[in-house]
Amino acid sequence: MPSLIKLKHLDLHGEEKGHSQPDTDSCFVPEAKPNLAHSTVALVEPDSEERDPWDLPEIKDTGVPWSALDTRGKALRVLVSVLKLILLLGLLYMFICSLDILSSAFQLAGGKTAGEIFQDSSVLSNPLAGLVIGVLVTLLVQSSSTSSSIVVSMVSAGILTVQMAVPIIMGTNIGTSVTNTLVAMTQAGDRSTFRRAFAGATVHDFFNWLSVLVLLPLEAATGYLYILTKLIIDSFHIQSGEAPDLLNVITDPLTESIIQLDESVIRDIAIGIPEAKNKSFIKKWCQTYTNTTLKNMTVSGPENCTAPSLCWVDGNTTITLKNMSETYYIKKCQHLFVDVNLTDLAIGLILLALSLLVLCSCLVLIVKLLNSMLKGQVALVIKKIINTDFPFPFGWVTGYIAILVGAGMTFIVQSSSVFTSAITPLVGIGVISIERAYPLSLGSNIGTTTTAILAAMASPGDKLANALQIALVHLLFNLSGIVLWYPIPFTRFPIRLAKGLGNITASYRWFAAVYIIACFFVLPLFVFSLSLAGWQVLVGVGVPLIVVLVFIVVVNVLQKRRPDFLPAALRSWDFLPLWAHSLAPWDKVVGVCTAKCCCCCKCCQGTNEEHEEQKSVLNGTKVHKEVCATN
Repeated sequence: MPSLIKLKHLDLHGEEKGHSQPDTDSCFVPEAKPNLAHSTVALVEPDSEERDPWDLPEIKDTGVPWSALDTRGKALRVLVSVLKLILLLGLLYMFICSLDILSSAFQLAGGKTAGEIFQDSSVLSNPLAGLVIGVLVTLLVQSSSTSSSIVVSMVSAGILTVQMAVPIIMGTNIGTSVTNTLVAMTQAGDRSTFRRAFAGATVHDFFNWLSVLVLLPLEAATGYLYILTKLIIDSFHIQSGEAPDLLNVITDPLTESIIQLDESVIRDIAIGIPEAKNKSFIKKWCQTYTNTTLKNMTVSGPENCTAPSLCWVDGNTTITLKNMSETYYIKKCQHLFVDVNLTDLAIGLILLALSLLVLCSCLVLIVKLLNSMLKGQVALVIKKIINTDFPFPFGWVTGYIAILVGAGMTFIVQSSSVFTSAITPLVGIGVISIERAYPLSLGSNIGTTTTAILAAMASPGDKLANALQIALVHLLFNLSGIVLWYPIPFTRFPIRLAKGLGNITASYRWFAAVYIIACFFVLPLFVFSLSLAGWQVLVGVGVPLIVVLVFIVVVNVLQKRRPDFLPAALRSWDFLPLWAHSLAPWDKVVGVCTAKCCCCCKCCQGTNEEHEEQKSVLNGTKVHKEVCATN
């Protein structure tokens, strides 16, 4: 009689279950690897293990205490610390510049496509289509500021109304959160670090997605964002001003020596100027002068004259006076690609590869440098300052101060992507907890909208009202999201969702790539395709999918909290095939594919080496024969 081997596995909510599997002489069944993906409840509840994997790692001071050092040792330690700090600032500078170049590369590679996407205003009248277009365009240009400026230009030109632009602004909020998620992928080497880093990055994603799920239907039904911002604009007499350059003053000398883009091209394509499609994004002339003068022009008849007083007839010729503009090119730009005869796509791909290389290298070096610097008392002090709450009864104030800090830091660097990407490694190495990273990310969302408001206030007078209203829509959207998902601890679902996803990706690191592709590319394109097909198709396909998803989540929560409320068949997902409620079979598939790819690479490498050896042997034989013939 075959023996029974106890198979153990963990479902997503961390409970250990057991079932029996017959063991035969011909097939040995090993103990199953614990996995965290048998249902979606891990995105709702954290694991209940003996040691919480989300506890920040203990920091031990392995160095020589300061009191035990002599004068020379103390001077050397201070010197090394100062040099490390300078190196860290240099790496942060290169990291921020590489993000700027990355944005330029995406605009070169996909900017014209992004502009053409915005042209079909009939599609943009659908709120879901507008949302998805905002996501995709921001992914293409890797800058919510650029995509927002396109929307502002289209509203100012009368192509879009402010109501149509609101869902697009919501989409830009989602699209800009992919950068720090990609940054977290560089920390996949260590399982614990990757768990924290990926959760710290995706807490921003979940906040944006949940806010859209609630506020987009609310806006479509009531238009409250449009109404509130309209009241604010009408109530205050706001004058034009200048948007300050803060961090750009430091980074522009390096980035502008590499590439400079003509930002007006993508806006001209979006508002439908035909000549813009043939223009290059690469800026050739940095200083131009346009002279407008009145000149005599021959026209076909008096009806084409500028004005009756400026029109006269000489025989069969009708002459009028018209303003003629002539542009003089004074100074050429000074950057690497100003005279390069390559297409925008080719230059964009070159810059994309180089910027990603620099970005990843800087990030790896920053993490290693922080690990070496944040040891002992220094790390303990930093962790205590960042993660400690105020004494009772003012502990609740700490999170709101973190929101203000995040907003202030984002205002200084003028990019939410830069700020959230910078704190992601700190979450990974355990200096910042995910509970503290969450309000910092919320503050970052606020900070990036204040930059947009200042930029809108620099608009001309005829465009100021619309530009400022759209910027205020962005601000109120993020404030509404904070009201929904932060003040009450129970409603901080983004933290629990991010931790659940972090647990999954720690066990199955390939799932992080699946998440990014699915959430930022496949899902938006799927929704966009359904919205193009019409409301009937969208409702007919979308509603059943949403009902099934809600049913799965509710069943998972009841399985964890009140299984007695469920029928016996639904108290576990064991009645489904294993691949339908577990990532373990998929993990084996990925492992087999990876092994085959590695084998193919090794085989190719071995074949090349064997070919080289045969070639060298043949060359040696040939030389030997020539020597013999000479002798």
